[in-house]
Amino acid sequence: MSNGDDETEASSEADDSEETALSPDTLESRLADAEAALEDAGTEADLDGIESTVDAIAADVEAADLPEPDDDDDPDPAAELQASIDELREALEDARGPYTEDVREIAEDAASTIEETRWTEDGEADVREAVGAFLDSVEAEADSSFQPGSDDLADLAAAVGDAGATIEELGLDPDEDADIIADLLEAAETLETALEDAEEWSDLTVREQLDAQGFYDRMTAENRKDFPPELTAVRIAEAENDPERILLALESLESDFMQENCIDALRRLGAPEAFEAMESRAQKRDRPAIEVLGKIGDDRAVEMLLDYVDSNNPPLQRVTLRALGEIGSEEATETVAQALDDEPEGIRSAAARALGLIGDTRAIEPLADLLAEDDSDSVRASAAWALNCIGTERALEAASEYADDRAYLVQVEAERARDATAA
Repeated sequence: MSNGDDETEASSEADDSEETALSPDTLESRLADAEAALEDAGTEADLDGIESTVDAIAADVEAADLPEPDDDDDPDPAAELQASIDELREALEDARGPYTEDVREIAEDAASTIEETRWTEDGEADVREAVGAFLDSVEAEADSSFQPGSDDLADLAAAVGDAGATIEELGLDPDEDADIIADLLEAAETLETALEDAEEWSDLTVREQLDAQGFYDRMTAENRKDFPPELTAVRIAEAENDPERILLALESLESDFMQENCIDALRRLGAPEAFEAMESRAQKRDRPAIEVLGKIGDDRAVEMLLDYVDSNNPPLQRVTLRALGEIGSEEATETVAQALDDEPEGIRSAAARALGLIGDTRAIEPLADLLAEDDSDSVRASAAWALNCIGTERALEAASEYADDRAYLVQVEAERARDATAA
């Protein structure tokens, strides 16, 4: 029969044993043993066992009552042990594999890079060569064919992705087939490096990009008159009615000078090809772009432009009204007619002329009222001009009544209307 002293002594010995097991020296020794085991490990099973040992040591470090440093300069046993555990885990991870999963992941990334990157002509050639070498290596090990259906980059990317997926499905063992997996991984990494080295479009300077797209092809020593040379190229493109080259310059050249010259050229051409680029700019209330939309005359711009008519921004309103008039859609008539009541006379005048260009007969009455009642002779002259543009008998009669008007410009329009009705 034991007494209380025996139980106390046994408990004390157990505490001492546990304290010794969780001491910094003991924990460091266990980590050293695990590190030595890692050096001798030869299989994935060995590595799994070492990982379990490291997990157990990490749990003991967390549970141990380790001494705290007296000041900041003293070593911290807990921090040092944790650093050793982190290093051992990293070394353990490095010792694993390679795995077919690694090859698949690289192949998937490579496939995305091939398809999503814009390559130069030289870059595409390098990509095709690198893909061919990779697929040959995979075919040699997998005994399957992955040749793409064409040299198209999308087909190349699909072949690389298929090869990566097939490799993972081969069921290669990380221990027994380590050499095969290593060769496949090397082929995948070689492809990865080759893609990194291949020339991308973004590697070129802006001038090199333009040159590669034939932007300067029409320039000669005789016709190169402007500086910078890009201005000459834009003017040649305008003379040849080639808006695509102008749009290329607009997209590529960021200087305000070239941007203005490109938009000026597109306005003069009124090229339908410029619609999307100008619409995007016009959505930001860019007035020069709105001018170009007017010259293009595409009804698709009307809905957006109508929002600007009542913007309380006179310069924007004037250019918008002019553009709506040039487009000529009767969808704009009602909104434009409402601008005849705006305070700035320049807005009223622009609205009147826009209605004349649209030619909707519903505008005859409000234009006739404007001609009769507005205080500004320039606005009245615009109303008379608009009535002449509409040109119906009723519109011409409304304008012809003012042949003796106090304003010369109104008289001129009235006489023109009278002559038209007489004819």
